[in-house]
Amino acid sequence: MKSLGVFIFPGVQTLDLFGPVELLGGFFDRISLTFVAASLDPVVTRHGQRILPDKSIFEARSFDLLLVPGGDSAIEVGNNPDSVSWLEEVSDNADLVMTVCTGSILLAMTGRLDGRRATTNKIDFRDTVHLGPQVHWVKKARWVQDGKFFTSSGVSAGMDMSLAAAAHLFGDEQAEWMADETEYAWHKDPSWDPFAVKSGLVQE
Repeated sequence: MKSLGVFIFPGVQTLDLFGPVELLGGFFDRISLTFVAASLDPVVTRHGQRILPDKSIFEARSFDLLLVPGGDSAIEVGNNPDSVSWLEEVSDNADLVMTVCTGSILLAMTGRLDGRRATTNKIDFRDTVHLGPQVHWVKKARWVQDGKFFTSSGVSAGMDMSLAAAAHLFGDEQAEWMADETEYAWHKDPSWDPFAVKSGLVQE
């Protein structure tokens, strides 16, 4: 059983969070999920849902896997020393780290993506990547794997990244099974990214 720490914060994007949670949490006998926040107070998502964290960052500091979703408020979290310290420690010790959308920017602000390839939300790409100046940002990518780090583009891209991470952990057949179980059309090609073109980051 692998432990998965899911970092949540006020304003977190719902699909960034629950898309990967649906897919990774579906491996009931292989992954146990823990929602972790800066405190045990309810966390209000961007769309108003209230989530009760299982643990605070002061209670749980070690997981096999880490998921960092995004949201417009993710960059604000990067200015919180306690949250940054937690992300640094947990990502250093985790076997696999996953980020979605501006969650990639948040992790980049800790320095843990320095020297690595990574990607993030394409609409906000130009306005955010300067916060991780030592990261090799990939303009056109649905997701990017660099060692134990899996980073994805915006929102729904986190689901494709999560299945890629599941394939890495448990094999392609198991990831395919989960995609079928959720009736999700998995984009398996990490370079499939029409939104990089639409956002003017690259030309067709």
